[in-house]
Amino acid sequence: MRRIALAALMSLVASSCGATPSVSAADPRSPLRLERRIELPDVKGRIDHLALDVQGRHLFVAEYDNGSVDDVDLAGGRVAGRISGLREPQGIAYLEPTKEIVVASGDGSVRFYRAADRREVARLDLGDDADNIAIDERNGHVVVGYGRGGLAVIDPVAHRILARLTLPGHPEGFALIGLRALVNVPDRGAIVVADIDAGAVEATWPTGMRRMNFPLAAEPAGSWFAVAYRLPATMARMDARTGKVLEIRPTCGDADGLFVEADTITIVCGAGEVDLAPAGGRPVRVKTAPGARTGLFSRELHLLFVAAPARQETAAIWLLRPNPAP
Repeated sequence: MRRIALAALMSLVASSCGATPSVSAADPRSPLRLERRIELPDVKGRIDHLALDVQGRHLFVAEYDNGSVDDVDLAGGRVAGRISGLREPQGIAYLEPTKEIVVASGDGSVRFYRAADRREVARLDLGDDADNIAIDERNGHVVVGYGRGGLAVIDPVAHRILARLTLPGHPEGFALIGLRALVNVPDRGAIVVADIDAGAVEATWPTGMRRMNFPLAAEPAGSWFAVAYRLPATMARMDARTGKVLEIRPTCGDADGLFVEADTITIVCGAGEVDLAPAGGRPVRVKTAPGARTGLFSRELHLLFVAAPARQETAAIWLLRPNPAP
């Protein structure tokens, strides 16, 4: 029975992945066009999250297997410098008020670097598996998911831990809406709602038959959010107050990046594709590179950055510019 169920599930995954028409970024009909490709020399293995200094036009790339963070000069189209000697760098953010880069790594460390010269200025220890990072827009606090189940709230000026919140499993993608955190906990097959000010879990929304929920993002006003599942390959749009599912769509496989801009949901997948799902419109799939599963959308620069690991070609950052509708 288990083999039959697994075969049926994999068939569902395959059918979901093939349901959306795909185009190349070089195709004039594509909603995304490849504007530039910036190589990341000597970078091997998986690439994780990205962060952007909008004013300085620098992109920071967490290179998980390489144990490094690259500082990419977007204007010059080259790597300006590298932070090395890290153990599994994962989460990363740029802090505009202090002009610092914060990096969360698999060894549990959260390190702060001066962006101007990439010198370390502070280091904190969360114990284990420091991962995704979000910035609380209310106060500038850095919120980091870590360990077997926790969120840490950090003062980025004093470089100290202000509070810790316990979760039922390791947190993956999460979004902050005011004092509430919506957190993917795939180990528990759930989305957890927590009050980061009170340090308490408010609700747990089971994901049911949809599992491996890694990326999550909220729309700017905070009324709904989107989550992508890898098994089966689907995207759900949900009410941020109640957890009610508003919409379900098939999406590309191995999703790890998800962004919401206006009424369009963008999903970056390791299958080498980006899905764009406009509200009420037909989704479109744009081909990228094998294993390119992480990215970052900048509304200020109107660009989607996609990180392509070294496979057939040198590792690189793809700069994809949204095309106006034909």
